[in-house]
Amino acid sequence: MLGYFRNLLDSRKGSPRKGGPFVPERSSSASRSGQDRANREQTFSKVFRYRLPEGQTTEPQSVEVVGSFTHWQKVELHRDGKLDAWHVTLHHIPGNRTHHYMLLVDGKPVHDKTSDGLAVPHGSQEEYYAIMTEKGPRVFMLFAQTR
Repeated sequence: MLGYFRNLLDSRKGSPRKGGPFVPERSSSASRSGQDRANREQTFSKVFRYRLPEGQTTEPQSVEVVGSFTHWQKVELHRDGKLDAWHVTLHHIPGNRTHHYMLLVDGKPVHDKTSDGLAVPHGSQEEYYAIMTEKGPRVFMLFAQTR
């Protein structure tokens, strides 16, 4: 029986395939894209927001976020008058790991009450942006999520 199917398939190799139960051959580019998809790491998006502390009326010149997911490059948050806040949505943040970040207001680190926690800074870039706490310098943690 197996020989019958093998002969049937061998006889059709040279001829163009028509519809039916036969699965079309995958081209090398199709199989590569499948492999790329499997190897691609999962990512997620995150909205970062900053509001003025209660009682503060002077608006800052700039509000930015820096972190391991931006390679410690500053990303500006944009002012939204309707929400009375600054915000930015960052996409393609690598998943399945914890990231460190800081919010900067006029270039100085400020507390983010929506962070997932505090972490000891690792490396000179993180130490540069760390805030002082009762337990020493800290940066904020973002627990990686996936969709």
